[in-house]
Amino acid sequence: MLSEFTGDQIAIRDMTRDVVAKEISPFAAQWDRDATTPLETLRRLGALGLFGVTMPEEWGGAAADFIAYVLATEELSYGDVGVCNAVNATNSYCFKVRDFGTAAQKEEFLRPVASGQNIGCMLLTEPHTGSDAANIRTRAELRGDRYVVNGVKTFITSGRSSDMAVLIAVTDPDAGKRGISAFLIRTDQPGYTVVREEIKMGHRANDTCEIALENLEIPVGNMLGEPGQGLRVALSGLESGRIAVAAQAVGVARAAFDAAMAYAQERETFGKKIFDHQAIAFSLAEMATEIEVARQMCHHGARMKQAGQRCVKESSIAKLFASQMCERVCSAAIQVHGGAGFTNGYPVEKLYRDARVLQIYDGTNEVQKIIISRELAAQV
Repeated sequence: MLSEFTGDQIAIRDMTRDVVAKEISPFAAQWDRDATTPLETLRRLGALGLFGVTMPEEWGGAAADFIAYVLATEELSYGDVGVCNAVNATNSYCFKVRDFGTAAQKEEFLRPVASGQNIGCMLLTEPHTGSDAANIRTRAELRGDRYVVNGVKTFITSGRSSDMAVLIAVTDPDAGKRGISAFLIRTDQPGYTVVREEIKMGHRANDTCEIALENLEIPVGNMLGEPGQGLRVALSGLESGRIAVAAQAVGVARAAFDAAMAYAQERETFGKKIFDHQAIAFSLAEMATEIEVARQMCHHGARMKQAGQRCVKESSIAKLFASQMCERVCSAAIQVHGGAGFTNGYPVEKLYRDARVLQIYDGTNEVQKIIISRELAAQV
């Protein structure tokens, strides 16, 4: 049998698939109804190595490659994309500490997260800034041997459940983009307050919060990278994040497709199963085709990233197409279910709600189109 993956990649995919089937899928609907972050399940995923999939073993990681991470992301999203997003946010945190941290910082802030003991997050977005990260207003003022931070961060994935965070703040307001720096903090220290947890349309198994930072003190030694490198830290790994969102989209769409297939082979109208009606069969054929195309786009970008090749265009194309595909497939899956698909008695209505934000975070799809068009212009 032809396999496009290595044994290690398949092992991580299959391990993740198994834990999803046993510990995530059976509970996803309840987590969604209760808007509950399943911390015990997240800790379990961390213990399996899924918080630091690509992190070196010396820092507590699983030492797998980026393709394995993408495969695990798809499987987690098949079970619950909100849970997956918490795992992805933690891996993204690890990427930044690995790439910019000192040995001492890695010991304190990377090892506990990569090994699965702690959850990590990123404090970047503010009420007045989303894709325009250079316009953040949170201020970090140097006072003696520490910085004192004041500001507000919003739409923070795992803002309540995280133990550690990468914080982006202005250190020199007169230096523009070069006046922004990055820091490592613990979320249990004084000055870090969860103002509110957003009530969301989907991804309800993962907390998304507004965070107030009030006179939060950070030792000088907790600056991540050099002074003025904050935007570089914040924007590092954008391609990885967009490929991961594409993988999330494939996972959610797969779940919707499987639900539609099962319903089509069970439900009968006019004396036969609805799958035997050509209109339904053709709809399912289109869904399967779109999912496979998106998966190949995602894997192409992942292979380029793994090989160290520039993949700005490819990652944006994968994110753009896969996120749009996911909404189309989830909508079609509801249509296959008919009126039943509009109720919470079947999983497709949840999947449809979960799909929508994939076109928004990690760079809106409008931003992806700007990036793709710029890359095309550069090739002329």
